[in-house]
Amino acid sequence: MDSEDPNDEVQYHVGVGPDDVAGPVLLPGDPERVPKIAESWDRSQEAASHREFRTVTGEYEGAPLTCTSTGIGAPSAAIAVEELARLGIGTFLRVGSCGVIQPGIDVGDLVITSGAVRQEGTSDEYVREDYPAAADHEVVSALIAAAEELGYDYHVGVTCSTDSFYAGQGRTGYGGFEAAGAEERLDALREAGVTNLEMEAAAILTLANLYGLRGGAVCTVYANRVTGEFRTEGERRAGRCASLAAKLLDEMEAVKAEAGADTWHAGLSLSR
Repeated sequence: MDSEDPNDEVQYHVGVGPDDVAGPVLLPGDPERVPKIAESWDRSQEAASHREFRTVTGEYEGAPLTCTSTGIGAPSAAIAVEELARLGIGTFLRVGSCGVIQPGIDVGDLVITSGAVRQEGTSDEYVREDYPAAADHEVVSALIAAAEELGYDYHVGVTCSTDSFYAGQGRTGYGGFEAAGAEERLDALREAGVTNLEMEAAAILTLANLYGLRGGAVCTVYANRVTGEFRTEGERRAGRCASLAAKLLDEMEAVKAEAGADTWHAGLSLSR
């Protein structure tokens, strides 16, 4: 019989137990993106598929990692973080697609999130609105190193997470509907230097920080709202970058342990 007891080993929504997951967890939205991410791994095996949550666990260059889809938006992404954290997962990497609102960023580039504007409602249920949604510096470093090693064009910046793909991101709704103040809000974000728009990062980062876990995000650019370009190009780049970053984080842990360091810093180096 299914149970909502958070102490149960098999989690109610994601449908996995502690033996089904390992290492950092990559969190795409689309369940169909999970096997596309795992195809670059050394090995993978599907552990569960329940509702929007599809989970595959395996290894990338010998390092353990897991991929769980979250569906669209912050509410279900928060459920995934909650339940996977209860299974002992300590690192969460959002892997997705996004639209950018700054010039000079091409479709197919990657955006690595340094922090996020909490323009979604889920994180407000957890903590006051001025609490920062900051990405973990070790995760950001690993994602940058991975993008460099893979030769992908990337940008590091502040992300805005919204609850609406249409009105919340300044797009026209059904029948030409335009939400009051949407365009002004988009302009204000652009002037503040915000790089991109998506729907999950802020909640993932907020929960990770609240729970003492590591969180980060990397997204492939599908749309540039300044130039009007939209193409589903480079879909697999974010997943490959995050997979290699998970491996680099594993190497970081070994170097930290050898050096007796509590956190990764510029004085430590990897032997890649």
